[in-house]
Amino acid sequence: MICRGGAVDFSRGRGSNALGRSASGGKVPRAVKVEVVMQSSGYRDVAIIGDGGMGSVLSILLCEKGIHTRMWGHDAGQLAEIEHRRENGRFLPGYRLPDSLVFEPRDDRATADAELIVSAVPCQFMRGTWKRLARWVPEGVPVVSVAKGIENDTLLRPTQILGDVLGKARSLAALSGPTIADELARRLPATACVATEDQTLARKVQYTLTCPWLRVYTNTDLIGVELAGAMKNVIAIAAGIIDGVGAGDNAKAALLARGLAEITRLGLAMGACEPTFAGLTGLGDLVTTCISPTGRNRSFGERIGRGRTMDEALHATESVVEGVATCKSVMALAVRHGVEMPITQAVYAVLFEGQRVRTAIEHLMSRRLKPECGDNAP
Repeated sequence: MICRGGAVDFSRGRGSNALGRSASGGKVPRAVKVEVVMQSSGYRDVAIIGDGGMGSVLSILLCEKGIHTRMWGHDAGQLAEIEHRRENGRFLPGYRLPDSLVFEPRDDRATADAELIVSAVPCQFMRGTWKRLARWVPEGVPVVSVAKGIENDTLLRPTQILGDVLGKARSLAALSGPTIADELARRLPATACVATEDQTLARKVQYTLTCPWLRVYTNTDLIGVELAGAMKNVIAIAAGIIDGVGAGDNAKAALLARGLAEITRLGLAMGACEPTFAGLTGLGDLVTTCISPTGRNRSFGERIGRGRTMDEALHATESVVEGVATCKSVMALAVRHGVEMPITQAVYAVLFEGQRVRTAIEHLMSRRLKPECGDNAP
C-alpha cells in the first residue's frame, strides 16, 4: 500500500481554486458550487443495513438531502416499531425519522436497486448479518462500513469481513471519525473521513454524505482508519475507568497521549500510514470517545471504575460496547506483531483476568523508566 499523506479534500469541486474563483477569474458562491457538485456526483439511492444509532442518523441526513433511503434491521418486529413511532427509541431517542425514509424488513428487498449500501452493523455481528443477506446483494454495488471493531478469532477489520463474505472484487470503504450519533442528530458541526483506495468511490461517498453540518474528507489508508477506529474504543474504556476512580485530568491526558502512541505502534506494524493517527480518525475520534459523557465505551469504563462487574456494566446499556470484544482482538494482534501495548493489556487484565483497577494503574505507573520518544518507545 502506498501512503499518500492521509486525508484528501475533494469538496472544492472542479473549475475553481482554493479561493473559490472560477477558471475565468470570477468569484463562485462556494455553497452553491458545492451543492451542485454533490447533487450531480453523489449516490441517489442508498440502502442502510442496520437500525442502530448511526444507521438512523445517516438516514436522517440522506433523506434531508432528497436521497432515496431505505433501512433494514435484523428484527422485523423492532423495525416495525421504529417505523410506527418514526423514532428509534432504543438507539437514537428524541429524534424524528423522516417520513420519506422507507423501512424494509424483507431480506430479498433490503438492497434491491441500491446504488450504495451502508453497513451499520456492529463488527462482531457483521459476518452473520451479511451471510444472511449475501445472495440478494446486487453485484457491483459498493459497500461502506461505519462499524468500529476487529472481529474476534479471525482478527479481520470490518471491510475485510465484508470482502470475505461478499467477495474481494467488491468496492469497499470505511466511514469513520468523531461522529457521535446524538450530536449529528442535533445538527452540530462534525467531520468524518471515508477511507478507500477506490478514489471514484471515495469521491461519490464524500459528496453523498457531506451536508451543512457534516464535512467529509477522504483517505487512502483504509488499514489505518479502521484500526484507529477500533483501538480507540479500548482506550476509551480506560479513560472511563480513570473517570470512575477519580484519577484526575492529568492521568486522563497522559492516557490519551500514551494510548495514541500504542495505537500508532500497532497500526504501523500492520502497514498503516503514520499521518492517519494524527488525523480525524485517529486523534480526533480518540479525543471525542474519551471525553464524551454519552460515549458508550467511556461510560462502560466509568461503571467499571466505580466498582461494577463487567456484566453489570454491559447490561446498563442497550448499545453494543465494541471496545470489550475489540480488546481481545487487539491483544491477539499485538502478540502476533510483537508490539507492546501496556494500556490495552491493563484493560484486558481488568476485564478478563479479574485484576483490580488500582493494581492495573500501579503496574502502569511502575513500569521501567524510559524516554518518551526514540525508537518508537512504548
